[in-house]
Amino acid sequence: MNSSELNKKRYYTLSNYYKFRFHEKVFKVSLNANFTCPNKTGKSGFGGCTYCSPLGSGDFAGNKQDDLLTQFDVVKEMMHKKWPKAKYIAYFQANTNTYAPVEVLKEKYERVLNYCDDIVGLSISTRPDCLEDDIVDYLCELNKKTNLFVEVGLQTIHEESAKLINRGHNLQVFIDAVNKLRNKNIEVIVHIINGLPYETQEMMLETVKELVKLDIQGIKIHLLHVIKNTRMGRDFIKNPFPLMTKDEYVDTVIKQLELIPKNVVIHRLTGDAVREDLIGPMWSLKKWEVLNSIDDEFKKRDTYQGRLYDESRTSN
Repeated sequence: MNSSELNKKRYYTLSNYYKFRFHEKVFKVSLNANFTCPNKTGKSGFGGCTYCSPLGSGDFAGNKQDDLLTQFDVVKEMMHKKWPKAKYIAYFQANTNTYAPVEVLKEKYERVLNYCDDIVGLSISTRPDCLEDDIVDYLCELNKKTNLFVEVGLQTIHEESAKLINRGHNLQVFIDAVNKLRNKNIEVIVHIINGLPYETQEMMLETVKELVKLDIQGIKIHLLHVIKNTRMGRDFIKNPFPLMTKDEYVDTVIKQLELIPKNVVIHRLTGDAVREDLIGPMWSLKKWEVLNSIDDEFKKRDTYQGRLYDESRTSN
């Protein structure tokens, strides 16, 4: 990230990264390939993560009743209303997108990848407990054909929180998965969630401090959304726990970004929720207000991504 980019944003945005890498506007086309999750089938657990929506966190992806190419066209045209001229990254978003035999993955990924010349890459969202050696070997092959990004859910480093949300794997499984992907030179984007039940700000900062010891290329920071028709949503109605305020969230995100190296791309600073399904925090529906508040607070504090990053803490 050069100084001119830093003057526009105090952190390394995904938009800037795409412009640097592809030299033109690129957006992601979110797809639902009708995968399931090992935390629902019994491989890693039952019931899924307690916060996860019925659509496997793919509420804004394509309609799983449609084939992948139909989904791609529908989502692409919707996105083109905002960005008329752009190329695409096909984003396999909903549920666990490496939870299938290699031949199934190959058919789905390459069918989309070969659909049109304007698809410049694939982004695959998955869990660290679904990256067996044969799958990683295939992803390595795919990485030679296109620009590949593998998005891995961590959410938190804290085992007590992981058990509370029924994550279904421990921290070492995540670390091993990142190392396997990086040994094949595959770009890794990690998802974390701020505001998990009873986590303090220090716990959220500890998640980032540990995460940046690993060789990762991107981070997605999400706000916990408590959603109807989820286990967490049902429990929250009976026994509410404190939700983050907007000011708390902005303060936490800025402190996290100060700890993240300047070369790590920030793919997201908050998430989206379907208004009708959201129990809270309701302020999160005004996404642009949240993002603008983060920008404004960065300027007030005269700080930036990586200001407090300590290279001596890295394990690489």
